[in-house]
Amino acid sequence: MRTHKCGELNTQQLGETVEICGWVHRRRDHGGVIFIDLRDRAGLVQVVVDPDTAETFATAEQVRSEYVLKITGLVRARPQGTVNPNLHSGEIEILAKQIEILNESETPPFPIESDIEVNEELRLRYRYIDLRRHAMQEKMRVRRDVTRMLRNFLDDHDFFEIETPYLTKATPEGARDYIVPSRTHLNNFFALPQSPQLYKQILMVAGMDRYYQVVRCFRDEDLRADRQPEFTQLDIETSFMTEDEIMDIMEEMIRQLFANIINVELDAVFPRMTYQEAVSRFGIDRPDLRIPLELVDIAEYMKEVDFKVFSGPAFDPQGRVVAMRVPNGCDLTRKEIDDYTKYVGNYGAKGLAYIKVNDAEAGIDGLQSPIVKFAPAEIWAKVLEKTGAGTGDLIFFGADRATVVNESMAALRVKLGHDLNLIEGDWKPVWIVDFPMFDWDEKAGRYNAIHHPFTAPSCSVEELLANPGVALSRAYDLVLNGTEVGGGSIRINRPAMQQTVFEILGIGEEEAKEKFGFLLDALKYGAPPHGGLAFGLDRLVMLMTGSHSIRDVIAFPKTQSAACPLVSAPALVSDGQLQELGLRLVKPVGKDAAKAE
Repeated sequence: MRTHKCGELNTQQLGETVEICGWVHRRRDHGGVIFIDLRDRAGLVQVVVDPDTAETFATAEQVRSEYVLKITGLVRARPQGTVNPNLHSGEIEILAKQIEILNESETPPFPIESDIEVNEELRLRYRYIDLRRHAMQEKMRVRRDVTRMLRNFLDDHDFFEIETPYLTKATPEGARDYIVPSRTHLNNFFALPQSPQLYKQILMVAGMDRYYQVVRCFRDEDLRADRQPEFTQLDIETSFMTEDEIMDIMEEMIRQLFANIINVELDAVFPRMTYQEAVSRFGIDRPDLRIPLELVDIAEYMKEVDFKVFSGPAFDPQGRVVAMRVPNGCDLTRKEIDDYTKYVGNYGAKGLAYIKVNDAEAGIDGLQSPIVKFAPAEIWAKVLEKTGAGTGDLIFFGADRATVVNESMAALRVKLGHDLNLIEGDWKPVWIVDFPMFDWDEKAGRYNAIHHPFTAPSCSVEELLANPGVALSRAYDLVLNGTEVGGGSIRINRPAMQQTVFEILGIGEEEAKEKFGFLLDALKYGAPPHGGLAFGLDRLVMLMTGSHSIRDVIAFPKTQSAACPLVSAPALVSDGQLQELGLRLVKPVGKDAAKAE
């Protein structure tokens, strides 16, 4: 039907008669000569329709935006002064000989290319229109190239691509499962996989050695900009490799990915930072290292002051008191500081104390803040020395339970970094290692796994049982510009250790056998040392394309409420289908009733 794509034409085809197909991007009538910008996935080309070709001209007068056309014409050079350097086809144009309207189009609900902000719900409702935009097609191209390059790298390193089931068994992995009723096994249910974790471990027991899969995963959880109920990850597992060896080969893969796809040279060696150091310096285990702001612990000084806002958390074993120096922060107005105070309130902080260092040489007299009066000059001198604050700087303080301080000050650090243009460099990867095995859930009165229950600890069974609260795991996360793009661990490969972890997590012997018996059985038959990780493909492409949400790099994403406006899903099913599955609907009450409306 066509000899060339629109965006591929250039001076090499001068003098040729070509056939092209695409959508009318723009139609212009210039004093009897009609110009049509025709668009396909490859780009744009300008078509000229001369009134000398009466039938063709009459057809051109009928076309409107987004009509689908087939055009036969002669490739010729554009007149002098009309070359468009922004187009690959900008030096040529097509003199139309024949135009065939393949299909008409109604006026789109929003412009294809425009600076007008379009409501996201509308974009998703008409996703087929949204995907026609050049920016969206470019993101889909990058996604294709990323997936292809990752596959090629792993193929070259002797990894096998193996598919694992979508209909599987519900297992606790930190989020709610999507449940699928079984017609052939009434009153029983499959679950859509949150990850292929257990299958890929079993593949290692089976001797497959190196596995990977570009796989869809499903989690029924609250959504954020970087989360979706269904998402794609690059899943990897290996045998007979240490965590250092796994991280080394994955580093090389990510370096090649960025170099080949977006022409970015990442660090020759990615730095490694312990979980404890990351939380201490940045308040979070996924720090954006482009931002030069850091948290400094000052609890030792605040124990000496008669200011309960600071001294209380300083004496509390669960508390934390920190200071964060903001270079040239004295320029911040009181309104801006008040706005930051409201911002940290979203993370549980009760307030945001600060000191402006108007003159570091003047001692306490050079400090401006309502809190200066609550501590002697020597205390503030120590704070200035420890933070490195000088004249013109501002110091923000966080004092509360450690969890509140970490979350609020980590968020403030990132916001200040962007608001004050403090970003240094374009790309800063870092491996976070030595995570705790567990965290303590005070409400539930039990331990939870930081990663998942199959992560190997870096200690013996006896040491783990003796003090699970201080045990470290053999886990590792890859963080890029403050976003976790991949995470994994060395796995437990011995039944005794796996049963011990289950025991610490409150999973009894019967429950473990019912939910994970197949895994425990597999570990009895010579399970090799193994480990792996998974990369969030959507997140990687989001970062590489400079997008703000993974919804912009997924062809058909869900909304924040996990709905699909395009096909109106989820939706009701017929009574007949429910009866066939042995199900009946129960009228929701309370909060659930409000959600159902």
